[in-house]
Amino acid sequence: MALDFAMLYGSVREDRQGIKAALFIKAELEARGHMVTLIDAQEHPFPLLDRMYKEFEPGEAPDFMDRIAEMLKRADGFVIVSGEYNHGIPPALKNMLDHYLEEWFFRPSGIVSYSAGVFGGVRAAMQLRMTLAELGMPSIPSLFPVPRVQQAFEKDGTPVEERTRAFAQKFLDELVWYAEALKAGREKGLPY
Repeated sequence: MALDFAMLYGSVREDRQGIKAALFIKAELEARGHMVTLIDAQEHPFPLLDRMYKEFEPGEAPDFMDRIAEMLKRADGFVIVSGEYNHGIPPALKNMLDHYLEEWFFRPSGIVSYSAGVFGGVRAAMQLRMTLAELGMPSIPSLFPVPRVQQAFEKDGTPVEERTRAFAQKFLDELVWYAEALKAGREKGLPY
């Protein structure tokens, strides 16, 4: 079954490296026949959270927020791509996530984390699990951590080592399984 994924990438740094990990996972999902829409915080300058999307009157929200809300509502699952800033979640990513709520409900999320060091952003990933669960899109058990992201991929997202592709398969298998299961569940009806 072809699925629709929204991928959120939350770095706005000028020389960002995590975009390569995002491009890699996007290409891997597309190679499996799924649709992936990349929502890049650098391209969508969310203001610091004052009002959530749902708090705007119809027609008052910025156009880009309306477009993103439609992408999120259409998605069967989410891929959250996060660096690790001072052992935590990048502020642009957290801000982007917090602008929406109901749009996330009852769909799984898969966490792709990265860092310049050896831990691959897992400390940020652990914080994300808590946040994503509260937003209604619990993360799948597997993570896809990328240590030394600056060396792991070519500029276009091609992995430098073939084992990166092999390692991603369990993560992707699990994400697709959860997305299919929760899609079937949503079709039967929501718990409230």
